[in-house]
Amino acid sequence: MNLATQLTVLRLALVPVFMVLLALDTPLLRWVAFAVFVIASITDFLDGYIARKMNQVTKLGKLLDPLADKVLVTAALVGLVELGEIAGWIVVVILSREFIISIFRAMAASTGLVIAASYWAKIKTTVQMIAILLLLANNYPASMIGIPLDQIMLYIATILTVVSGVEYLLKNKQVLKE
Repeated sequence: MNLATQLTVLRLALVPVFMVLLALDTPLLRWVAFAVFVIASITDFLDGYIARKMNQVTKLGKLLDPLADKVLVTAALVGLVELGEIAGWIVVVILSREFIISIFRAMAASTGLVIAASYWAKIKTTVQMIAILLLLANNYPASMIGIPLDQIMLYIATILTVVSGVEYLLKNKQVLKE
């Protein structure tokens, strides 16, 4: 397993650690959960960078990387809903897109086609991760000046989630025809 794929697997391994820390819901453990999420998010950027720079792009990596992103983001969103910090409908919209695209990718893979993450999907994931970090940090430092930046970023992430999902379907509609 190459370094890029190892980083992706690390991101997956950090998810249960993050979930336990978030579920325990103490101020200290909330910041530790924040740190774990930061590390996991950094692996998302590093694995792709390393794969391209070191010519380690693999089919497994193309499949695992977006899966790891989905698992990490889903865990955070579900945990934040459970804590009453975000509306459930937002998570339903985001998860619906993720399931639809995952099914779409599986259909493509069954025909030998691997659909890599698109530009908009990468932007979506970045904005989702920023929104989650702001939520985990209780909107610090924006809360000091009364700006609900965490909520603004969450709504932008939700819009980008829908846009990137539509883009995937339109760009790869031949998969639906097969």
